[in-house]
Amino acid sequence: MTDYWLSKLFFDLQHDPQLVKDYRADMAAVIDRFRIKSDVRQALMDDDVAKLAPLVNAYLLRFYFQVRGMPQDEFMARLHAMNAAGETAAEKIGHG
Repeated sequence: MTDYWLSKLFFDLQHDPQLVKDYRADMAAVIDRFRIKSDVRQALMDDDVAKLAPLVNAYLLRFYFQVRGMPQDEFMARLHAMNAAGETAAEKIGHG
């Protein structure tokens, strides 16, 4: 099931360069602008791909981790690690 507020955060980051600058300067303050649940907030702070993946569209997820500065190889490795845990990435992101 997707999380509306997490998706909204990611969508807004994709469409507002100033928000990206603000987010990079003070993640917590920007997250506070959205109704982000505490466990999801922690996943954002921890760059927890596996926790966030089932909650948002895959394209928003990838964009978000680009904003965070995560290299493509690392992002893909984290998705593959989800596969190793017994679930396909597609299942985790809601496409399976």
